[in-house]
Amino acid sequence: MKNIIIIITTIIALTGCSQTHIKSSDLALQQPPLFSYSSLNNAPNFSVKQPSVLNLNENDKLSDFEQQDGIFPSIVNKVKHGVASWYGPGFHGKKTATGEIFDMNAMTAAHKTLPIPSYARVTNLENHRSIIVRINDRGPYIGNRELDLSYAAAKNLDLDQDGLGAIEIKTISPSQALPQIQQIAEKEEKHVYLQVGSFGQQKNALKLKTKLTAFNLPEANVRASTYKKSTLYKVQIGPINTAKQVDELNQQLSSLGITDTQFVTEAKQTQPPRVTM
Repeated sequence: MKNIIIIITTIIALTGCSQTHIKSSDLALQQPPLFSYSSLNNAPNFSVKQPSVLNLNENDKLSDFEQQDGIFPSIVNKVKHGVASWYGPGFHGKKTATGEIFDMNAMTAAHKTLPIPSYARVTNLENHRSIIVRINDRGPYIGNRELDLSYAAAKNLDLDQDGLGAIEIKTISPSQALPQIQQIAEKEEKHVYLQVGSFGQQKNALKLKTKLTAFNLPEANVRASTYKKSTLYKVQIGPINTAKQVDELNQQLSSLGITDTQFVTEAKQTQPPRVTM
């Protein structure tokens, strides 16, 4: 009987010791926070306004190209105000809600309810800078934030240092987005391309490029985008000049099962490949 009591006492003592060695700080190291924003605690406290809708004027009427898409007539020119945050290194190279690879250097954003993919013009209400982003992910899920910008988008709006900022979001159609993206690209001496794929391995990007050539699509470029040890290989067609070109290209690409295309801006080459339709 004494032996049984000694064994039970020993087990209880060992259990107590093991519990005292588990610290909350150790658990925190095992599960790092999903988001890291600079100066987050010092960020200004913005109030979130209720969504509003702009009335369409003569210049904002939808073109035939836009009317063909059943999604855009219901969301185009809607405006929301709120708080934007950004995400970057921790998610670079991972899949977004569309299934494509997240590139922190691309002009994209995450939203909880807007269609994906879709486009929006985002304005920093503090300095009135505006950019065009492609909604390709879901979020943010912290507080009352309205939008999660990629690092590049936040940097262009001058929000990368504070981490948070008051913004306005205006949804636009792809054909509305293109001329505005081209205007920005021209100022930066860049071209606009139609990106048709993004891969973590170069061989997969080259395989898609070969497939496009085999089906008589315009020759594609494969560009590498590297951050630290993570490299993405992006397959792009262009430069792109008109919405008509985009429509025709997307029709050809959709027949191959490629539907999640997006506009990107890249530095001009000495002799950039031209799109011939």
